[in-house]
Amino acid sequence: MKTKTQINTRKLTTTALLTAAAAVLQFIEISIPLMPSFVKLDFSDLPEIIGAFTCGPLAGVMIALLKNLIHIPFGSSGCIGELSNFVLGASLALTAGLIYKKFPNIKGVIGGGISACLVMGAVSFPLNYFIIYPLYYNVMGFPQEAILQMYQVIFPPTDSIAEALLIFNVPFTVLKGLVSAAVTAVIYTPLHKFITKE
Repeated sequence: MKTKTQINTRKLTTTALLTAAAAVLQFIEISIPLMPSFVKLDFSDLPEIIGAFTCGPLAGVMIALLKNLIHIPFGSSGCIGELSNFVLGASLALTAGLIYKKFPNIKGVIGGGISACLVMGAVSFPLNYFIIYPLYYNVMGFPQEAILQMYQVIFPPTDSIAEALLIFNVPFTVLKGLVSAAVTAVIYTPLHKFITKE
């Protein structure tokens, strides 16, 4: 039997390793053809959701926070992109971790993962509309009209930023989360056995 100290040490070590992995993955960004050029796909949410399942929901949130603090000196968004990434990643990890804590089995992994993605998508709309995009307008000096035009190039009938977020960003955010949740569900069982082995 492992002692409480051994369990906590293993969780701390796992969280640190997952934070390092998340920080690296955040630098690997992929442009998406049907999204404006400033919206990128990365897989740094994957270590967060794995951490939430294996070490607890707060560990997942901590991974989201630390990876973005590491990324700030290398970013070009004046911390705005990192703020968005943290809030969305934290909502994903916290939701998934809390559900798994109540249902600690593969069904909890799948149900928690799907629910977390939907919550992250729901959070993304008010976060972007009321906080992130206004920061881009007022702090970074990006004209709202120019950002809207980037969406209109892809889908001309788009009339407003709110509509653009609903058509593009919310589905993209949910899909991005589902990719991480699906990978986690596939690797969770062997990973969890390794992390929690006697």
